Parts: sequence; structure tokens; C-alpha cells
Amino acid sequence: MWKEKSNPSILKEIGKRIQRERLRQDITQACLAESSGVSLIVVQRIEKGMSISLQNLLGILRALNMLEGLEQLFPEPPISPILLKKLSGKTRKRASKNIYK
Repeated sequence: MWKEKSNPSILKEIGKRIQRERLRQDITQACLAESSGVSLIVVQRIEKGMSISLQNLLGILRALNMLEGLEQLFPEPPISPILLKKLSGKTRKRASKNIYK
């Protein structure tokens, strides 16, 4: 379970999984870098479990056809019929300031 792991160990696991998928698809680090729009150093960093920007991670995941995993991670929240009627076509931009709910 990832919730028991530290952030650095999670980064290492993500890096291993990206490397495993890259190798499974028989793609070199240089080809992955080019197809994802990042530098070779960025690909090497993530595969070593080092931190990279979210934008670079998205590019790498897109190049490896792994973006659907993020859709599962951040699903669209269900909207209740009452809230749907209340919103009537308007999407909330901010949370309410009422802290005494």
C-alpha cells in the first residue's frame, strides 16, 4: 500500500513502473523523451525515482499511453439531483466561505 510509503519511495516505485512499461513497449529512453516532449535527463530522473514536474510526467504518461490511469485516480464526482437542479447549468468556481457547516 502506498499510503504507508514515504514520498521518495513512491517516486521510486513510479519510476520503476514507467521504466518497466517503456521496456515492455521496447522504447528507448531517447525515443520516449522525444515523443513525450521532454529531455532525456527528465526521463532518466523519473526512472531513478527523482522528482519531475507534473507537466513532464503527463507528457511521459501520454507517450506511453498510460493517461487512463489518471482518469481512474481523479474520477468525476457524482452530482446529486438536488445539487444538479440548484446549479441549473452553472459550475461552481469556488467553495463557500461558510466554515460553520
